[in-house]
Amino acid sequence: MTRQNLRKLTERQSAVIAAVKADGELGRRIRDMGLVPGTVVTVCGRAPLYDPVALRVMGYTLTLRNNEADYIEVVVED
Repeated sequence: MTRQNLRKLTERQSAVIAAVKADGELGRRIRDMGLVPGTVVTVCGRAPLYDPVALRVMGYTLTLRNNEADYIEVVVED
């Protein structure tokens, strides 16, 4: 099992959120979207310039900027 930033996941790759490293308003906003430790996320796609990234979380799709994804640490099974 490998820990890495959410930004580094490839398309159609799934992982489990291990930690959200953001504090304050950004951290609250990320958690309000359902991105909390223990949640499974799957990368659905990326924009042509790789920013933002589309994620599938708990049955819905959301997008995150790469600078926001840098605050989310995930665990990927090898």
